[in-house]
Amino acid sequence: MVCSAAPVLLLAMALALVGSPGARASQPGPSLAGGGSGQQLDQESGAGDSVVVSIYVQLDFSDETWPRTLSETLTLLPASTSSSPRTFTSLSLTTECSVKHDGSTYCACLSGYQWNSSVCSHHHACHALYNHQTCGCLVFGPTEAGYCQLLPPVPGTLSLNAWPQVPGGVLNLTLVTSHEPTNLNWFLQRTGNSRPILLRPGTHVSLTSSQGQAVLSIFNISHTWEGEYRCCFEARGFRWELSRLVRVPLQAADVSRLPDRLSISCAASPGFQLRCCVPRTHLGYTASWSPGEGSEASLFNQPGDQCFVLAVGHCPTADTTYTCDLQSPGLTPLRVPISVTIIQDGDTTCPEDSSTVAWNVTKAGHVAQAPCPVNRTGMVKRTCGPDGTWGPVHSSCTHRGLLALLQRAQLLWDGQGWPADQVPQILAQLLEQTAVVSSPSDLLALLGTMTFLAKVVADTSVQLNRSALEALLKATDKVLDMDTSSLWTPAWAQEPSAGSKLLLAVETLARSLCPQDHPFSLSLPNVQLQTQLLEPTFPADYRVSFLTQPPLWAQIPRHSLAPLRHNGNVTITSLVLRKLDHLLPSNYERGLGDARYATPGLVLAISVMAGGQAFHQGEVIMDFGGADSTLHCVFWDHDLFQGSGGWSDAGCQVQADAASPATQCICQHLTAFSILMSQHAVPESPGLQLLSQVGLGASILALLACLAVYRLVWRVVVRNKVAYLRHAALLNMVLCLLAADACFLGAPWLPRGPRSPLCLAAAFLCHFFYLAAFFWMLAQALVLAHQLLFVFHQLSKHRAFSLMVLLGYLCPMGFAGVTLGLYLPRGQYLREEACWLDGKGGAFYTFVGPVLAIVAVNGLVLAMAVLKLLRPSLSEGPQMEKCQALLGVTKALLILTPIFGLTWGLGLATLLEEVSVVPHYIFTILNASQGVFVLLFGCLMDKKVREALLKRFCRAQAPNSTISLATTTNETHVLEHSRGRSEKAR
Repeated sequence: MVCSAAPVLLLAMALALVGSPGARASQPGPSLAGGGSGQQLDQESGAGDSVVVSIYVQLDFSDETWPRTLSETLTLLPASTSSSPRTFTSLSLTTECSVKHDGSTYCACLSGYQWNSSVCSHHHACHALYNHQTCGCLVFGPTEAGYCQLLPPVPGTLSLNAWPQVPGGVLNLTLVTSHEPTNLNWFLQRTGNSRPILLRPGTHVSLTSSQGQAVLSIFNISHTWEGEYRCCFEARGFRWELSRLVRVPLQAADVSRLPDRLSISCAASPGFQLRCCVPRTHLGYTASWSPGEGSEASLFNQPGDQCFVLAVGHCPTADTTYTCDLQSPGLTPLRVPISVTIIQDGDTTCPEDSSTVAWNVTKAGHVAQAPCPVNRTGMVKRTCGPDGTWGPVHSSCTHRGLLALLQRAQLLWDGQGWPADQVPQILAQLLEQTAVVSSPSDLLALLGTMTFLAKVVADTSVQLNRSALEALLKATDKVLDMDTSSLWTPAWAQEPSAGSKLLLAVETLARSLCPQDHPFSLSLPNVQLQTQLLEPTFPADYRVSFLTQPPLWAQIPRHSLAPLRHNGNVTITSLVLRKLDHLLPSNYERGLGDARYATPGLVLAISVMAGGQAFHQGEVIMDFGGADSTLHCVFWDHDLFQGSGGWSDAGCQVQADAASPATQCICQHLTAFSILMSQHAVPESPGLQLLSQVGLGASILALLACLAVYRLVWRVVVRNKVAYLRHAALLNMVLCLLAADACFLGAPWLPRGPRSPLCLAAAFLCHFFYLAAFFWMLAQALVLAHQLLFVFHQLSKHRAFSLMVLLGYLCPMGFAGVTLGLYLPRGQYLREEACWLDGKGGAFYTFVGPVLAIVAVNGLVLAMAVLKLLRPSLSEGPQMEKCQALLGVTKALLILTPIFGLTWGLGLATLLEEVSVVPHYIFTILNASQGVFVLLFGCLMDKKVREALLKRFCRAQAPNSTISLATTTNETHVLEHSRGRSEKAR
């Protein structure tokens, strides 16, 4: 190709020379087409009549005369007087050059000729080339000259394993060479792309080579891998390019139907349209519809797709299935069905609705479909319920710009493209696209793009510049500010690990800043970043602080960084993310239980890069500004819960700061950290703690006093069977409460945590003894019920007491032992902040369940006792006796309520309160006062006990009187009334 504006043409020619041997070529004289100076022949002629030589000639001519000039016979000037003239019998052009106004020369090779590899590498191309493309046109300076050389035979062949390819199969392209290739690269020229795409190892691409052979393998191939594959390499001093066209048939999943199922009322809509769209491919699909009578088919194009439309003018009389037959020469037709249901008279339907999208009349049980708005891809669906009411609208519409970025990022991870160029470009465009996020699908597409980019950066060790990292952080800041109810909550329903993937992507990309761009800092409302390139000497600890609320700082001791001194450049990236902790799933490792926690709203991610590799081991000290000693230092473990991620406290511990009231976290690894505080934890109140300790102390003293009283009056108050069983049950209950209160009072001084044997023993003993106290209350209630209901069927004292012992000790031991064996291996037995059963798992309910059941039974017995006391036979006599009966009922309630555990039931009810601090004070008072209640109402309110004490200490004669209503705590009173009523009945 010759530029007509150029006055000078530079030609390099291969000439067939005829003449006698021994002649030497000379420079052409001025008479040759204007007489420009040429160059000598590149080689001497050899023996024979004809030889091919190369010559570089500069010819000056006008545009009109150069074809005629070259067609003339050219003769060489004799090299000496004895030599005869030589004649050129043929002329072949190799290089065509055009001199530009700036003095540079554009030289292009003609067919059959090419620049040498070394010439290509030392000159710029006339036009932009992709890497290792054969150079057809080069730029030379005013004093430079060059010419293309005759190409030798192609030193290799490129073969394809199959044609066409099977979707989902493996594509193998094999290059076999006779000479060892160098600088070998594979490219894909896809349909609609102006530039070839570099192929590199990825999730779908594998590159292998051996002696004389190179293989490109594409796994799970689909139509996105269709196009012209080019193999570029160097051999024998030239750059070579071999290509093969790969075609992949479409699958049914590649075809989008609108709608895929349609129900229509012919009365409301006599006609309708059906559409099937396919991606653009080299196979050139055509479509035909069946049945097609009375319908009109058409074709229209949209970005990246071509759609085949069937316009049905008249409704069919019955349900019909239309088929879109997609055909390509040499391939099996692809048939895509679309079912059309005709709404008949009497069918239940949903009415037309135009509130959001124009929904036509739809048959009950069917799903109506509508296209997405402009610039969006997907489908809007709405279900018509069985009763003819519309369900909620479900939209999968995604902005085309976000979807395109997602596809580019995914293909980049698969193996298409050059990460060093593509990742910064996609990040810059991603920041622009955050403004168009308006649906959960948009948000998931944006998060998916960031996730794929992070995987590419991690796999290829790509380093980002400041502008790319700034674009990432600004996009992240906007994502964290997006509305939770309308965007994040629906996104969680589709992808529960969306927040975890965002954290991993941002953490991976943020630590990939180029070393020469350190230090770098950026502060945004929801994102703060500080990076630092450490000096080789590591003079001191690494410290970083952030102006957050509460303030946050972290420190890495020098001894943790010392092993990295010889690993090259060491960079530390500290990243703080606000609001992200609320976007992470509420997953907690086994040791943390299943309850929800509150966080300070901050997640700190610390990354150390040494020699281009991430360094994960090292001690880090953090302060999140918390002064609560019950908090948990945790990190986000992306591997928990089948890859969904969760909070874990492995390798982290809480340490109080001696210099301040704040609590510090110390972890032995580097990742994303935060702290957890129970959302429903009991507020740390010195007054509440003091009240609990004083109350338990008073309760223990009261129980000891009760034991002392029984030691003095035992023989006096247990002279009959009923009294013996009642006081024996009360005595065992006192012993169990005394042991439980002692364990509970001493537990705060024991080492806490699931791994503390002393704390474990204290929790088990508290569980057992408190349950035993309740079961002895139950035993006392059952004795009372037996005396009320089975008056004439009495048990012997020893048999009844044996049954009470089994109930009072064996049952609680079974509950406590099963709980320990079941929940301790799971890490759900002990609380972190106290030596007591874990309230987040099921261990706590093995205590709550029996207690509530016992309280219910005791309540029934109490109600039955009250009814017995209010029987008419009890109130017969003068008015004074009625008043005494009412007084007796009141005293019975005051005595039976604490004995049968109703106060414990109230305490458990207040324990379930999770908001106010008042219920915790109520429960503490009731729980700590049990010993006092037992002493006052169970022991000292008994008239026989008081009389025995007075007799022992005052040596006074006790009055000889019968049991009155005031001693209703003694079951004998109830028994005597029951027997009296039976005698009257006789």
